[in-house]
Amino acid sequence: MGPKTRSYTLHASGLQVAAANILKQEMLAIGGEAAIARGTVNCSVEKSDAIMHATLKQYHQLVGKLGQQPFGLKELAEGIEGALEAAENGPVPFKTGALTIPSPHPLIMGILNVTPDSFSDGGQYIDRERAVEHARRMMEKGADMVDIGGESTRPFSEGVSASEEWERVGPVIAQLADECPLSVDTCKGEVARRALEAGAVMINNVTAGSDPVLLKAVTEQDAALVLMHMKGTPRDMQENPEYEDVVREVCQFLQERVERAKEAGVRKIILDPGIGFGKTMEHNLTLLRGLDSIRSLGYPVLVGASRKSFIGEVLDLGVEERSEGSLAALSIAVAKGVDILRVHDVRESYRAAMMAAAIRDEHT
Repeated sequence: MGPKTRSYTLHASGLQVAAANILKQEMLAIGGEAAIARGTVNCSVEKSDAIMHATLKQYHQLVGKLGQQPFGLKELAEGIEGALEAAENGPVPFKTGALTIPSPHPLIMGILNVTPDSFSDGGQYIDRERAVEHARRMMEKGADMVDIGGESTRPFSEGVSASEEWERVGPVIAQLADECPLSVDTCKGEVARRALEAGAVMINNVTAGSDPVLLKAVTEQDAALVLMHMKGTPRDMQENPEYEDVVREVCQFLQERVERAKEAGVRKIILDPGIGFGKTMEHNLTLLRGLDSIRSLGYPVLVGASRKSFIGEVLDLGVEERSEGSLAALSIAVAKGVDILRVHDVRESYRAAMMAAAIRDEHT
């Protein structure tokens, strides 16, 4: 009975009027529903979005009908099929280093900031030996990988040169590359290239592949790439960010950046909605509710909500008191099917993630 009982709501944008009218008729014919713009029937609008709701079985019937239709409906059918495949089975796994992504369980990415000014732990691990020891402790506590950052991306932060960033992260990578899977949080192509050559297996990129040099480095090393949404730059991203529909706009942005990365040859892509990067408290909460829309794009999803300011706004707490709020956000992310969780408090996050996954999954 599964295909008859599982239902999904899908959103298609920018349809030709003829396509929207045909879609509406076909959905009604199979017992589903499609909401389209009011002026579509009399052609008083040029284009229309469509919100569709149907069971899995009905969608499969719809795909068969639309596949032979003009006006871009064949492409719509392919998009529907891809979204359903992602919803039902998740993205196709890939290997990067010793990691398989997605994994049978949520992966914990421990945060290692070798910076003097990161928002939560700036300055604590600027010393190489302390940084290496902290990374080892995180792995002992349950981290599947460590994400090393040599440049703060906190709100209103100033950038550093590629040489200074590499002086911070290079020695740490050299000591840890043989011990655990490493991700490097950078927006600079030169730093990404050197990090991957030194043994990192993933680049965590807050500018979503905007640097062609970075894309080339990832492609040449066949590494994994995290494409993150950010509105603006760290210096100005929190200056009154506005969206009409934050989930939809983030999805559209990420889809565009996926295409750019694929054209450059990147094969192993992970998406990050960018919690806290150019968003208000309500934007962040809405994105957490809408994580299934991010997953419908068909790629593994990473979420980094740990200790972020929106948690402090909701609970009226400082950075050091946001652990419980972070775990609540993490549990919601796991329930929504997120694949990687970027966290400060590894042991607590590992336990919460495993518990949430056990509740979510039919088999543990």
